[in-house]
Amino acid sequence: MRAEGLGRRLPATGQQRARWVWRGVDLTLAEGESVAVTGPSGTGKTLLLRALAGLDPVDEGTVFLDGRPQAAWPAPLYRARVLYVAQRPALFDGTVEDNLVRPFTLGVRQGRKGRDRITGCIRGGDGSPSGWDRQRAVELLAALGRDAGFLQRPVTALSGGEAQITALVRALLVEPAILLLDEPTAPLDEATARAAEDLIARWRAAAPGRACLWTSHDRDQLRRVADREVALVPAEN
Repeated sequence: MRAEGLGRRLPATGQQRARWVWRGVDLTLAEGESVAVTGPSGTGKTLLLRALAGLDPVDEGTVFLDGRPQAAWPAPLYRARVLYVAQRPALFDGTVEDNLVRPFTLGVRQGRKGRDRITGCIRGGDGSPSGWDRQRAVELLAALGRDAGFLQRPVTALSGGEAQITALVRALLVEPAILLLDEPTAPLDEATARAAEDLIARWRAAAPGRACLWTSHDRDQLRRVADREVALVPAEN
């Protein structure tokens, strides 16, 4: 992934005049790298990760993936390759398992097995969406201190840390090429945060080229997980 000359401008609101959050941002994330984006609170690190994920627009510059501009990629295919894990994850109504299965019901992840006549989802012989691996989900949850029963927990009953565990497991299950991790362990206790770091490291090591971009207020964590740092500098207005 490569970003050239990115700029993000927030519009005027009430008494607040329009302002640039950042401008001229150049960034390269090489295959296999783990890079930390650093900067004080308010410098727009979340906005940058969301822009790299194709979730928010930029007002200047271009993001490239595999040499192609972000705009040249079909959005579902791009987001299958580049996955953003938010500080406050978005979960759907239902159970933890419903949320983990959900990405595998999307057309971009479908294989060549039979298509469900009602939902259009391609399903395996057991009726589950193609690519969904329940045993793998159980293994990932166990590594983060949760047993198989956690799959049946309603998301409305989850704590902030449990919601983040769900989002992390979902991200690892879909196996993107790039993870954009925005304070991914902030709501977790120290032991679970270390376990999450280990899972992400193993995800990177499992296939050549997998890369990740981190933000974190924990400097010790960034020293553990990142190969190098990129400082995000606020724009002058």
